[in-house]
Amino acid sequence: MGKSETKTEAVRLARTPKKTSTAASEQTRSARRPATAKAEAPYHHGALREALLEAAERVLERDGLAGLTLRAVAREAGVSHAAPTHHFGDLTGLLSELAAVGFRQFNAAMASASDAATTPLACAMARPKAYVAYAQAHPGMYGIMFRTERLDYSRPSLHEAAEASFAGLANAIGAMRQEQISSDALTLDQAAAIARAWSMVHGFTTLLLDGRLEDILERLPEGTTAERLFEAMLTAPITGKLPGH
Repeated sequence: MGKSETKTEAVRLARTPKKTSTAASEQTRSARRPATAKAEAPYHHGALREALLEAAERVLERDGLAGLTLRAVAREAGVSHAAPTHHFGDLTGLLSELAAVGFRQFNAAMASASDAATTPLACAMARPKAYVAYAQAHPGMYGIMFRTERLDYSRPSLHEAAEASFAGLANAIGAMRQEQISSDALTLDQAAAIARAWSMVHGFTTLLLDGRLEDILERLPEGTTAERLFEAMLTAPITGKLPGH
């Protein structure tokens, strides 16, 4: 082969791309391919809202209302910090939806307790005892349900859940009085009966959660529990006269 032929062959070889193995080519293409898909999100879109509410409940019960922020909920759920804002708007929206969950749990617990009662006395005591039991088991949720200044009752879910709770109370009082009570229109006597029952149960629950009943319990016979004290309150007849009568 002459010098000119040798030079021509060298130029041809230099311009011819080298072949690579199939595996190497695939690695190269993969490395150059843009990352168009991230790792699969832990929740489908439809389940994310519920997951955020469950995370919010955990944060609330663990860290209290002061620790419940949109970012804290996002961290707890393991999602983007923008996710709670997308689903609830702001902290008021989140708290309102969380309170709605609380009311639904609360209502279900009282309804279940009433359904399980087998005697008239047990039925009369079932709802108030379930009321206290729910608050003891879920103090954070119970607390937010009655923080009206932090909630938006124009949100349908919260309005409906709170109304269902009041309707359940009205029905229970109506059953005790052996009369039908409409939660939309009350007589003064009916309203007084409802307010009296609610005030007693809610007041007892608040004192119990705040530890304010310890002084009374210490003065009772040894072994007397808060539950026994509550039962005595529920069964005690209303006696005496109002001041001025």
